[in-house]
Amino acid sequence: MATEVPADESVALRDRWQAASLESVWLRPGDWYHPAVDPLARAVATGAAALEAAEDLGRARADAGVGVGEAVDDLVCLYRTSDADPPLDVLRALATGWADGSAGLVVSGSVVDPTTGLPSGTYLGQRLAETYGAAERDGTPVRTTHALTVVDVAVDAVPPLLRAARSAAVGAALRAVFGTAEPMAALGTGVAAVLTARTADLETQTVRLRAAIMARVVPMRVSAATRHPVRIWQVLLPPTHTEALALLRRLARP
Repeated sequence: MATEVPADESVALRDRWQAASLESVWLRPGDWYHPAVDPLARAVATGAAALEAAEDLGRARADAGVGVGEAVDDLVCLYRTSDADPPLDVLRALATGWADGSAGLVVSGSVVDPTTGLPSGTYLGQRLAETYGAAERDGTPVRTTHALTVVDVAVDAVPPLLRAARSAAVGAALRAVFGTAEPMAALGTGVAAVLTARTADLETQTVRLRAAIMARVVPMRVSAATRHPVRIWQVLLPPTHTEALALLRRLARP
């Protein structure tokens, strides 16, 4: 039940939220504040319904080019400053708003997956075409220079709400570990792939990625909907780009 609190208390909560987010998860300090944060901070401070405010914030974050993973991590920071876990329906509202706001978002001609915030398999296919083209020009077999690092967090019979929250966590973890330098994509329910150099230290990356995923799924209360341990393995690229596209289709989960 909502309670009356002084206006400055919700402002204080908002300021603590901002400080926690900038310190831990937010990538660009100058663009954290948006007027949509105020109604959500007020709702949490008063115990009022937060769904509409969360959805509005998700839409605002997408409009500003903020990824869904970063937006979710930011929401977790808000609730942590109040010593609470974000309710799943609030997470879902944020993700729904973000998906609405990013409906027209295109990355190199391919739509961004609304749950993970990662590009689609079409985008990765395009980047693979570039990789195969460069290998052909250099006279070097592509399987000697690159591989796909595949991540599978899926378990059976996960409700859509938990699946969406898990996807957001995984997308954020992948970006945290691989950054923007490595092309990556969501391939289906619970499966993603990253185009990595063969020289990459897969063992170190695997440890870091598993830790990054668990660091996000636990506070979001979707650990039970996540495979333990997370499956991470490397797949050598086939001789041709056409075969590589067929490989992406085989790796994808419906």
